Amino acid sequence: MDKYVFITGATSGIGEACARKFAQEGYNLVVTGRRQERLSKLKDELTQLGIKVVDLCFDVRNLEAVEAAVATLSPDVTNQLEILINNAGLAVGRDTIDQGVVDDWERMIDTNIKGLLYVSKTIIPILKQNKKGHIFNIGSIAGKEVYPMGNVYCGTKHAVDALSKAMRIDLVNHQIKVTNIAPGAVETEFSVVRFKGNQEMADATYKGFDPLVGKDIADTIYFVASRPQHVTINDLVIMPTAQASAVVFNK
Repeated sequence: MDKYVFITGATSGIGEACARKFAQEGYNLVVTGRRQERLSKLKDELTQLGIKVVDLCFDVRNLEAVEAAVATLSPDVTNQLEILINNAGLAVGRDTIDQGVVDDWERMIDTNIKGLLYVSKTIIPILKQNKKGHIFNIGSIAGKEVYPMGNVYCGTKHAVDALSKAMRIDLVNHQIKVTNIAPGAVETEFSVVRFKGNQEMADATYKGFDPLVGKDIADTIYFVASRPQHVTINDLVIMPTAQASAVVFNK
């Protein structure tokens, strides 16, 4: 198989799980992230499966860096690029609006919204040229509901939900599918980042129930990507069985 998948935020969590799943299924990869050491390790490991892996180290918040990195891809890669997984994203802090830390807001807006837009704007012309493709935007249940002290994070994921719908409309004439994936509680580095390295608080987030893990989301994305060309799953909410809404759990 010569098809390539472009994955942002591939150094951990859902992004890394997607890289492993698609590699196992024979896809070639372009893995991206901010931590070169992790990218190199992932590349070395996955090439053992007999696939090709290109690693690009950049921050999605920097448009010039995104464009420069993508410009280094050879035609052998871009001509076979079929899937974009916009996974890079984060939550930082949990405060009421009046107590919010502006730097936290900026990081979430710049990564979750602007970063997704920068990467999409850079990759979509490649998909158009190839006359087909599939874009996955990793949203959240926070893009469907708003919960206490989730304000700006929920706002960014509502934006991802809206942008996914807008992309679907804009790209329908180009044979490019767009899918919004909205997970509930997934145990990754997400909560460690949100609570700024406080492992105890992060662990408490998932205590008392079985959360999803990155592999669950990766398996779901692969299933959606493997549907026939005439079939598109536009929007998919996936949660642990113990979770009924953003804030209702059976613990």
